[in-house]
Amino acid sequence: MTFEEFAKAKLGALLAFSTVLTNDRGLGEDLVQEVMMRAHTQWDHIGGLDAPVAYVRRMLVNEFVSWRRKWARIVPRSDVVRLLGQPSEPDHADRHADRTVIADEIGKLSRRQRAVIILRYYEDLPDAEIAGLLGCTQSTVRAHARRALRALRVESLEPVIGASIDDATVSDWRVC
Repeated sequence: MTFEEFAKAKLGALLAFSTVLTNDRGLGEDLVQEVMMRAHTQWDHIGGLDAPVAYVRRMLVNEFVSWRRKWARIVPRSDVVRLLGQPSEPDHADRHADRTVIADEIGKLSRRQRAVIILRYYEDLPDAEIAGLLGCTQSTVRAHARRALRALRVESLEPVIGASIDDATVSDWRVC
């Protein structure tokens, strides 16, 4: 597969993933652009791998996690629901409001915690693959997920959603 074929086939999915990961469409596009430029220069190596999409996704996650140093002055905001468009079924105002609140809260997590939550609940990846992407152990992934879910169980969300945040509520946050 050539780089052009790969980009044509996978760019949309990579943009959606990076938009959710960064919580900002513009930053997500910048992230994909930066990673795709590097992937293009290394395509002889990447194209020969069994799973080039997984390799590029890992490049995206690594770049996102290291962006704190580069982009520390940018304040994250939640545009995820609006930017990714309408889901296939009509969304009621209450569900939309709940998703916005959850997206805002996920945006407040540390970059590694947010990466774990997005990879687990948006990309549906198992802990082993997440650990491989982040370059850590599975127990570290579970610890990040546990801390992230604990951080999401704040009192300010309970009146909006009606209960504390748990795995089922976060997976309902998915927009695709």
